[in-house]
Amino acid sequence: MNLAIDLGNTFAKTGVFIGGKLQELQKGLDYPTLLAYVESINPKHIVISTVSYSEEQLKADFGKYDPELVLLQPTTSVPIQKLYDTPHTLGADRVAAAIGAMVLFPQQNCVVIDLGTCNTYDLVDAEANFHGGIISPGMAMRFKAMHTFTQRLPLIEPEGFPELIGKSTSKAMQSGVINGLLAEINGFIEQYEAVLTKINVILCGGDATFFANRIKSPNFVEPALVLIGLNRILEHNVEIKNASSPDKLTQS
Repeated sequence: MNLAIDLGNTFAKTGVFIGGKLQELQKGLDYPTLLAYVESINPKHIVISTVSYSEEQLKADFGKYDPELVLLQPTTSVPIQKLYDTPHTLGADRVAAAIGAMVLFPQQNCVVIDLGTCNTYDLVDAEANFHGGIISPGMAMRFKAMHTFTQRLPLIEPEGFPELIGKSTSKAMQSGVINGLLAEINGFIEQYEAVLTKINVILCGGDATFFANRIKSPNFVEPALVLIGLNRILEHNVEIKNASSPDKLTQS
């Protein structure tokens, strides 16, 4: 049994994998609940991705699983080639999502679009090369920015897809953010398709389903994409360990 943990600032998302397949998904776990959950299922291997907790704390809290614990860091071995000028600044979630796309579409070109607090558009090719991509403000951030940096614009929430021409300030803001973001998504996909043909478009993140049906290109929504990638990274590191210690058999 493998356990993949995507640990955010407030809550964690976890995936239990057996034989490479996602068997159980948990969301919204605070840190104490996460520790209790891990203790209850007692996984064989664990991989953790986080920018919120230190390596020292994680090793202290999950130390009983060492050496079967993998903390995803810039130096962690991954089954992908990072063609990125500053790999030490590359977010672990972007790496994991790209590898998750490789699991779903092996030896195929993919663009991974993560629609969350920030939106990222990352290109991974059929030869498992991560080319990098684009980072832009997410939907909620755009609404908040208009309210924060102006005197009179209100803070509003999305209300579904608006008409292009807003007949009120609120509707105009809705159109600017939502239709503007949809145009951005479609435009970036078109530009990626001009670089590599036959690209699979994979969406993840909290706003993925909001936009999926409006995107021109066929696309695939996978909410657990980061967890799928984390599990593949864990498998990759277990394979390396077993290859260096052939006398030790490790069961997943």
